[in-house]
Amino acid sequence: MGCDVKPHHEPVEHVKIGKKVCDFTMETYDPKEGSFGTVSLKELNKAGKWVVLFFYPADFTFVCPTELADLAEKYATLEQMGCEVIAVSTDTKFSHLAWRNSEKLLENVRYIMAADPNGAVSRYFGVYDCHTGLDLRGTFIINPEGILVSSEINFYNVGRNSDELLRKMEANVYLLDHPAEACPAKWTKGEKTLTPSEKLVGKVYESLNE
Repeated sequence: MGCDVKPHHEPVEHVKIGKKVCDFTMETYDPKEGSFGTVSLKELNKAGKWVVLFFYPADFTFVCPTELADLAEKYATLEQMGCEVIAVSTDTKFSHLAWRNSEKLLENVRYIMAADPNGAVSRYFGVYDCHTGLDLRGTFIINPEGILVSSEINFYNVGRNSDELLRKMEANVYLLDHPAEACPAKWTKGEKTLTPSEKLVGKVYESLNE
């Protein structure tokens, strides 16, 4: 059975890791095309896309442009992996356009900037701060089957590192094709994985170093 993100005035059931994500639609500004539009999770799933939702507090702030610029450096690689990157805040699409065109740090941002002014999608993902009306710094990875496979939420004053996001993406892409395996700490593409079983109990060191 399908589901949709509820309007902000209705009781909110938050998304759960490992579970299907409810459909949502948001208005967007697309810097690549220089135009407004909409984005729908259902349509991205139909297209077989991975989705990275990158929530941030607000346009015209301070840590936020450094994060979006850092993410822009990895965008081409993420795109090659079949991933749609969507930056989200509670600002409007008009604010996104104005900020993108005025902040020099954002001149290389080519991914979609989505508007969630009523906070409905932000509430669903558990990043909405009702005291400020802003989003916390949340990063979520949704696989092509619509399942939430990665979730990270930081407070306002600590920026994120897109190198770690890329590592998580590479791990999750690998695991979608190898569901019986698991990626150990600091795993990077090409390194050994683990295959959990009774034979591996107490023998992880040997498995990784054989």
